Amino acid sequence: MARGAVNIDLDRWAANVQRAPVLRVSGKVSKVVGLTVEVVGLSVPIGEVCDIIVPREPLPVKAEVVGFRDRVSLLMPLGDLKGVHPGCLVTPAGRRLTITIGEALLGEVLNGLGRPFSGKHIAGESFPVDNNPPNPLERPRIKEPLPTGIRAVDALLTCGRGQRLGIFAGSGVGKSVLLGMLCRYCASDVNVVALIGERGREVRDFLERHLGNSLAKSVVVVATSDQSALVRVRAAAVATAIAEYFRDRGHNVMFLMDSVTRFALAQREIGLAIGEPPTTRGYTPSVFAALPKLLERSGTNARGTITGFYSVLVEGDDMQEPIADAVRGILDGHIILSRELAEAGYYPAIDILQSNSRLMPDVTEEEHVRLAQKAKRLLGAYRKAEDLINIGAYVKGSGPLVDQALAVYPELINFLQQDQTEYCEFETTLSMFRQILGGDAD
Repeated sequence: MARGAVNIDLDRWAANVQRAPVLRVSGKVSKVVGLTVEVVGLSVPIGEVCDIIVPREPLPVKAEVVGFRDRVSLLMPLGDLKGVHPGCLVTPAGRRLTITIGEALLGEVLNGLGRPFSGKHIAGESFPVDNNPPNPLERPRIKEPLPTGIRAVDALLTCGRGQRLGIFAGSGVGKSVLLGMLCRYCASDVNVVALIGERGREVRDFLERHLGNSLAKSVVVVATSDQSALVRVRAAAVATAIAEYFRDRGHNVMFLMDSVTRFALAQREIGLAIGEPPTTRGYTPSVFAALPKLLERSGTNARGTITGFYSVLVEGDDMQEPIADAVRGILDGHIILSRELAEAGYYPAIDILQSNSRLMPDVTEEEHVRLAQKAKRLLGAYRKAEDLINIGAYVKGSGPLVDQALAVYPELINFLQQDQTEYCEFETTLSMFRQILGGDAD
C-alpha cells in the first residue's frame, strides 16, 4: 500500500448500502373517475402495486397500475376506495403482485388476492402471480387418460392428464354440480378451484354440498361478484399461479375455473374504464388478448400436469357468442350442457353429439375410440329419426342404423345418466360401455 493511502472496508460499505432505505418517487391522487384513480407525479410500470395513503385510515388502499394517459398514471383499486380524496399520497411498492404459497394452503379458502379468509398465517414462499406459459417445445405430449368418475365423460369424451376442456352452459343447467363431481371423483393429487364473480350465497353451498370431503386436498380462490373488476381478474391469475406451484413440484393438479365469462366481463370493465374502444358485442381487444395468456398457463411441463376445466356461461344459450367462440378455439375440447336435456330431467345434461375431446384418440385404446364413434353414430341416427319414432311413423327395417339405435338407445341413455352422488370407476365404465354396444365396435 502506498504511503498516505486510506484502507477502505468495501464489504462494510456494501452492506450499509443494501440496508439503506430506498427512496421512492411518490405521486398524488388527482382524480377518481368510476373504477380508475388518476395519479400525477408517478412513473412506474404497468402491473406494479401501489399504496394509496388515506389519512385517519390504519391501512393504505392497495391499487395496481393498469395504464397511462399523457403524464397521468391510471390505477385500479384492489379494495375499497373509501376515504380516498384528491391529494392522497401514492407510493409504489416496487413489485408486482405476489402471494405466499406452500403445502399449508391445502384445505384453505382464499380471497381474490390469495389471503385466507380465516386470517390464518400461511408458511411458504413468495410466488409471482403473473407467469409465462410453459415453453411449447418443453411440454410433454399428453398420452395418459385422467379418470373423472363420470361415465359420460370417461366413455365418450375421455380427458387426458394435462388437457384443457371447456364446459359450456347457460345458467341453471347443472354446471356447478358437474364441477363438484369432478372435484370429488377426479383422480388428481391436488384440486385448485377458482370461483370468479360468483354469488356470495353460492360459495358456501359449493364448498359444503359440491366439494365436500375433497376440500382437504383442494385450494379454493373466491372473488365474489361484488368485488372490484381488478380483484376478479387477479383472482383468476392467483388461482392459476397456485396450480403452477403444485405442478412444478411434480403433482398432477386439476384446475377448475367458474367462470371464464365472468373473468372476461371483469377484463372488459377494466378496458372500458381506461378508455379502450369496445369491439365485438362491447368486449374490448384486451379481453381477447388476456384469454390465451391465462388459459395457456395450464397444461403439462417437465415436472407435472395441470388438467383444466373452464366453465363458460353462454348468453342466451348461444354457443357462437364471442367469449364461447374464442375459448373453444383455445382449449383442447368442449363439453356442451343442453338446456333441453336438463329440462327433460337428464343429468348430467351433456349433449354428446355437440361435445368433443380433441385428445381422446391419443389417450385411449383403439377399441375405446371405435366404441365411442359407434355410440355417436347411433345417437345421431336416433336424433334424426326421433320425431318419426315418437309419433309411431317409423317402420322397422327402413334404416339399419336407426334399427340398431332403437335396440340400444334405452340402455345407452341410462348409462349416460348418473346421480351426482354416484362414482363410477374407469374400468367399470368401459366394461358397461362394451356390454351395451356389443363388444368391439364394428
